[in-house]
Amino acid sequence: MKWRGRQQSSNIDDRRGQGGGGFGGSPFGRSSGGGFRMPTGGGRGGRGGIGSLIGIIAVLGIIWLVTGQNPVDMLMGNASTSSSSSAQASASGEPSEMRDFVGVVVKETEDLWGEVFAAQNQDYPEPTVVLFTDQVNTACGAADSRTGPFYCPGDQKVYIDLSFYDQLRDQFGAPGDFAQAYVLAHEVGHHIQNITGVLPEFNRRRASLSQEEANAYSVRVELQADCYAGVWANYAGQEDLLDNGDIEEALNAANQIGDDTLQKRMQGYAVPKTFNHGTSAQRKTWFERGYRSGNPGDCDTFSGNV
Repeated sequence: MKWRGRQQSSNIDDRRGQGGGGFGGSPFGRSSGGGFRMPTGGGRGGRGGIGSLIGIIAVLGIIWLVTGQNPVDMLMGNASTSSSSSAQASASGEPSEMRDFVGVVVKETEDLWGEVFAAQNQDYPEPTVVLFTDQVNTACGAADSRTGPFYCPGDQKVYIDLSFYDQLRDQFGAPGDFAQAYVLAHEVGHHIQNITGVLPEFNRRRASLSQEEANAYSVRVELQADCYAGVWANYAGQEDLLDNGDIEEALNAANQIGDDTLQKRMQGYAVPKTFNHGTSAQRKTWFERGYRSGNPGDCDTFSGNV
């Protein structure tokens, strides 16, 4: 990805090296406002408007995911940084290159979604991204690095320990900077779902769902976030940010963190009724759909089969 030298997001809260305090239980249970982890006319390129997306949500009464301690939940995060601090090292003494990278990616997502919302005469409320080391306190509760990157709707922030990218490469077999960018764009997709009503509707309705029903809805929500990540990849292509092989890196990442692939890797078999992120094939399909169309209106994972 051609990211060096580009503007970075200013929505960064760098808490690396600070520690996160005590742990008050999982932030990913069925309580209201729990966090969301991973292992949605006009505008550039004919993108559909947010208005049509909200219409889909209103008609279908979409809901969001129940998160448990399934290892497939260990994916998708997002981070950013201000250009004024881009040359500085973090508090932990780590090099700033990865922080700069996520800052650029997040700024590009802000540009995309800013355009989409502006086409509907709306402002895009940009999420804050928190970089942390080891553990962190959030509006959704306390979490640590084992949680993986996640989005907390309670404070509209994305949290990521950047060491996750080593895990993405070494454990999940998904190397490459655009695999990392896919992670970021996916979490921003969850933010879009939160501010357009998908996640709040889930919190309202999930108490009446069985675990299996909640898992099924969770799959649809995750696949929509994958599709939104694909929409961003389309935008990145229009901005001439893509290198040869970038889309293949993202598709490989989507494949490696499918529920079926992860379960088979860890336990030798898959249990479909426990899937809450989607199969490898589903994740690749929906990312590619968003990438090929560049239209968030084509990311309706809630109608028909997925």
